[in-house]
Amino acid sequence: MAPPSPLLTVQGSEGLYMVNGPPHFTESTVFPRESGKNCKTCTFSKDGTLFAWGNGEKINVINVTNKGRLHSFDLPKAVCLEFSPKNTVLATWQPYTNTFANKLHLKKINDFVLSPGPQPYKVAVYVPGSKGAPSFVRLYQYPNFDGPHAALANKSFFKADKVTMLWNKKATAVLVIASTDVDKTGASYYGEQTLHYIATNGESAVVQLPKNGPIYDVVWNSSSTEFCAVYGFMPAKATIFNLKCDPVFDFGTGPRNAAYYSPHGHILVLAGFGNLRGQMEVWDVKNYKLISKPVASDSTYFAWCPDGEHILTATCAPRLRVNNGYKIWHYTGSVLHKYDVPSNAELWQVSWQPFLDGIFPEKAITYQTVPSDVPSEEPKVATAYRPPALRNKPVTNSKLHEEEPPQNMKPQPGNEKPLSKTALKNQRKHEAKKAAKQEARSDKSPDMAPTPAPQSTPRNTISQSTSGDPEIDKKIKNLKKKLKAIEQLKEQAATGKQLEKNQLEKIQKEKALLQELEDLELGI
Repeated sequence: MAPPSPLLTVQGSEGLYMVNGPPHFTESTVFPRESGKNCKTCTFSKDGTLFAWGNGEKINVINVTNKGRLHSFDLPKAVCLEFSPKNTVLATWQPYTNTFANKLHLKKINDFVLSPGPQPYKVAVYVPGSKGAPSFVRLYQYPNFDGPHAALANKSFFKADKVTMLWNKKATAVLVIASTDVDKTGASYYGEQTLHYIATNGESAVVQLPKNGPIYDVVWNSSSTEFCAVYGFMPAKATIFNLKCDPVFDFGTGPRNAAYYSPHGHILVLAGFGNLRGQMEVWDVKNYKLISKPVASDSTYFAWCPDGEHILTATCAPRLRVNNGYKIWHYTGSVLHKYDVPSNAELWQVSWQPFLDGIFPEKAITYQTVPSDVPSEEPKVATAYRPPALRNKPVTNSKLHEEEPPQNMKPQPGNEKPLSKTALKNQRKHEAKKAAKQEARSDKSPDMAPTPAPQSTPRNTISQSTSGDPEIDKKIKNLKKKLKAIEQLKEQAATGKQLEKNQLEKIQKEKALLQELEDLELGI
């Protein structure tokens, strides 16, 4: 049995009504049009079977499946509606009083975010720093709030006037965007941002972003195993990271400030809305291939259809009060349906009917543009501004910024980065010295007693011996410096101090660093 076609609710000065989804796009008879400008709140249940709306007098609830009205409540002041996960409770918001069942005793909590999904529930809390102390985010599992070891994880950091905390779908990790109001370096008018990763198993790390500038958007894949960040001064970079915070794929640079994963997590849309021209890049993130590059100019809203194939873009008031309307796209770039609001009317909200996971199976990705009866519109190409002194002179192809192409960041076997000329020369010299030393040892007489080796210098002290090669001496010095830092971290761990994830990774590299140092010293 084929899955049903999702309905679309349309809310504006023309009233509230529903439209059948692809492929028909006709007004639905499931819900009779509610005219008037007082219909300013509506919502579907999580599984899409119930629909509630307010008309300024009552809150009404209908069953979308059999078109029957279930309830009507005298709540004229309700402005927000939300169904419970099992469709047994409808929560409404208006001036209210509240009580509490449990309390987290932590001073100066500035913000908190509850985890999605079923029990056990978790909460992330943010406490800003003061008097030289760092800010921190802690993760707790409800209702275990008491005791010094109640926190599942803790991450402290400086440079944070406010934070945005993003749970993944499985509630196993949180991404924290820390922001300052002022960038003391003067590089950005909008302050400075850093990205941090915190997992419920206690791991934490700073996500290293290779380009300076603002963080425009960070979004989790529905699989909860990777996330995408859009960041850096324009043209912005976009990169996918895994749970070790290692880059997996870099999309290069482009005019973008938002990212949207499809419900199945197999397609990613990178878009430039707001003060950008509405350019979109649709990517197959299983094979890292570009599918299409449509343009949705003046869009103020974007949403994936639950079927994972269609996209909704809209221009709504009050963000923009002219050219209001919406479009339904296929991810291959075709516009399947378009509606323009009359010039004397406004569009306030457009939203898809939600469905539970698993209703729509994931389909194979196609790269062939889906045919459409809607005439295609060629986007207007804006010409670059030219000052009067240059308008009568030939146009040059100079660019303000060098564009960076996409690249796969996963290490490929057999595709190691080639060595530079200097590194190759040093490698050959080292190999020759090592071979000569081994040959000299093999030429020694068997009855010759070995000369006792002098007491070795500790690994973490700086040796005065030199190889005669400045490059090798520099490497040896850097290795000993790293080993000394590892020794200090091990001493801190022995005293009971909790180390960060990156500090533990440094300790794990000690054996490899010792081996590398030994190989270099063989040539001294």
